[in-house]
Amino acid sequence: MEKENLLWEKLNKTNLLPVAFLGDSIHTAFVRKSILEKSNLKMENYHSVASKYCKASSQSKVLEIITPTLNENEKEIVRRARNAKPKHQAKNCTTKDYLYATAFEALVGYLYLTAQTKRLTEILTISINYDNN
Repeated sequence: MEKENLLWEKLNKTNLLPVAFLGDSIHTAFVRKSILEKSNLKMENYHSVASKYCKASSQSKVLEIITPTLNENEKEIVRRARNAKPKHQAKNCTTKDYLYATAFEALVGYLYLTAQTKRLTEILTISINYDNN
């Protein structure tokens, strides 16, 4: 994980949108793996189930749920990523949800790059276990 820490040190000096890009992939892979483990769906239904957890409004809600448990470093990552200036906005969500989802994804990317596996798994598990209906 030394290579990941070097990447984190490099990315931390710039804006956190590339970290959010990585975090989005990690979250999506975790959600998909969880769905495969828990479900026996038709192939065409996997995407619709996964997208329920990966959409901006769901990620924003998860960030709201976990915020009271964040340590100071995690809060700083969330604050910086939330205040980043993305060049575009996702469709079908509010600006607030998009910015908070980006912050959630950056937090996931940060935890991954700094090899905080236990904390990462804890947060990812919350993201698939809360009631997002």
